[in-house]
Amino acid sequence: MNSTKWTQRIALFICFSLLLFVMSCAAPNGPVNMPGENPKVINLEYWTPFSGGDNRFMTQLVDLFNEENRHIQVIQVNSRLDDYYSRLRTTILSGSAPDVAILHQTSLPQFVQNGYIENLEAPASAVSLDWDTFNANILESTVYDDVPYAVPLDTHTLVLYYNKDHLAQAGLLDAQGEPLLNSGQSLEAFLQVLKQKLPPEIAPLAQPGTRIDSVWLWWSLYNQIDGGGAFYNDERTEVIINNEKALKALQYVHQLYNEGIIPPNINDAFKMFYDGQAAVLITGVWGTGAFEEVEKLNFGVIPLPVVFDQAAVWGDSHTLVIPTKHGMTNEKRNAALYFMKWLVEHGAKWAEAGHVPSMTSVVKSSEYEDLPYRSDYAATANYVAYWPRHVMQWPIVEILIQEFEKMNYGQQTPAETLKQTQSKINNELKE
Repeated sequence: MNSTKWTQRIALFICFSLLLFVMSCAAPNGPVNMPGENPKVINLEYWTPFSGGDNRFMTQLVDLFNEENRHIQVIQVNSRLDDYYSRLRTTILSGSAPDVAILHQTSLPQFVQNGYIENLEAPASAVSLDWDTFNANILESTVYDDVPYAVPLDTHTLVLYYNKDHLAQAGLLDAQGEPLLNSGQSLEAFLQVLKQKLPPEIAPLAQPGTRIDSVWLWWSLYNQIDGGGAFYNDERTEVIINNEKALKALQYVHQLYNEGIIPPNINDAFKMFYDGQAAVLITGVWGTGAFEEVEKLNFGVIPLPVVFDQAAVWGDSHTLVIPTKHGMTNEKRNAALYFMKWLVEHGAKWAEAGHVPSMTSVVKSSEYEDLPYRSDYAATANYVAYWPRHVMQWPIVEILIQEFEKMNYGQQTPAETLKQTQSKINNELKE
């Protein structure tokens, strides 16, 4: 064989070896971080309980994800919150659950204890989801015995919305358009001035007498008191809210109704503020996206003021989970985590609905800071007071609502309310 042929063979051998080397480097030999490396399209069924503006913003996010990630296509199924959890539990028990679902943080204990949702430690690692990038207070609410069971999407807390025109009329707005609450005036005195100086058809504070709003406010104030916030005994077998600190907080709430600061028989407080018929509204951050679309509504928003000893406010979180189901493959599981990671990284878009993103990097981003109002209450994520972990927390809150409604309509005192509530909840816990 002449030298020319040897040279050609050696050159071919070198080229072939180089090709094998490149292919081996390209082939994944660890966790698959990008499901897009698989040409097969993975379809994910995604359940959400959003209504109103929330659903609009989530739908926009899902559409954007599907546009950017052709290898994974998400099919969003939105349901009413009223029956969302009962339907979700039914599909899980039947083995036909969705691939991804939204779960409120309050519902996590029941779903974790019953094995309804998956441990996310391994699939999160597969897509390089870094838990350290989340707000520590929000993240802690989703971890059980050091195991992550959900990816937190946000936190949503109570905030105080104010109508700048009404506050200016009452002399309670400073030169920067901020309420004089920020200068140390107490919330009670502030609301009393509004009651005295505004026309009687304008509510100083809009809050419904029914539903959960007064319960949220009480829980916020109860946690603001030093040593307050206790709900269960150490074994979580009994409720212990019939105590001095809980009563102090509830008496404050009752006073707002009893003195007419909150006018009687309000059904839709949100609409009252939306229509300019209320000076102040205490509700969740989800109102921001709706209120800023009203051209004639000149409003601002601040965190719930500190009434007692320390900052604390009721809040919950939307979290992303993988329900347990038959035939869930690692490929689909990793795709689900990839979708979750994408959602939280695009939290600034979700913040347009009003919620505080769970990732600290998103809260610090220019995209988030450029949104009006949101940065004014972003810090509430650091001191949100979640409901305590209990598998029956949802039905327990329903008992609180029923008893608080009686108080709001003058059928029982705050002391009687706490006594009755504690007794009824403990009877439920014994069954």
